[in-house]
Amino acid sequence: MVLGLSALAVVCLSWTPLAIALYPVLPTPLGRWVGRQAIMRGFRLYVGVLRTVCACRFDLSAIDALRDQGPMVIAANHPSLLDAVLITSRLPNAVCFMKADIMDNPLFGAGARMARYVRNDHLIGAIQSCRRELQQGAQIVIFPEGTRTLGYPGNVLNPLTRSTALIATRANVPVQTLIVEFSSPYLGKGWPLWRKPSLPLTCHIRLGRRFEAPRDARLFTQELEAYFRAELSGTPTPVAASVAA
Repeated sequence: MVLGLSALAVVCLSWTPLAIALYPVLPTPLGRWVGRQAIMRGFRLYVGVLRTVCACRFDLSAIDALRDQGPMVIAANHPSLLDAVLITSRLPNAVCFMKADIMDNPLFGAGARMARYVRNDHLIGAIQSCRRELQQGAQIVIFPEGTRTLGYPGNVLNPLTRSTALIATRANVPVQTLIVEFSSPYLGKGWPLWRKPSLPLTCHIRLGRRFEAPRDARLFTQELEAYFRAELSGTPTPVAASVAA
């Protein structure tokens, strides 16, 4: 797995100088397309390395069904650092709603800015940016927990923030859930980069429920959290009053 992480660093560092050079000179629509294609293809290459060299097993095929389904917010639980890599490796027009410190990271920041990913440090501006991207046909990838799940798999979910609901409400788009399940807490919250997981590492990402565009952000966040907890714990989904349009 150390080799796998090294491969990720090589992929990112190879693209960073080009992204820095191209960002100021390419027209925004072209730069956006180039940036997202580069991330998708680079991460797909990295996933291939993990499968071939590190004996990892990933079932990501369900995500492919979303590629041509138009603007939506794609909300996933967040057990590992690998989640965003795996999801964006399958989606050509994804925009990640990212922590600001990741956008400022020298390894990932240039590529993320090239792809016009959205940083989360100014919520009102971030929501407006997400709305613009959705109006242009993009799909927003967001982790409603706001950070990796603390104590996974013993704890299946952190409390959710309202960001997902606020974005979907303002943009009037549906929320498609993704259920991410790992065989190991590898690269979860507090997992050292040098620590190896039990192999083979497996990850299954499946499509969850698609919610209509919400009207009430607070109620929808409660419903979304209850849904994720039920799916991840294997209990029946609780009956909740609909807050969808």
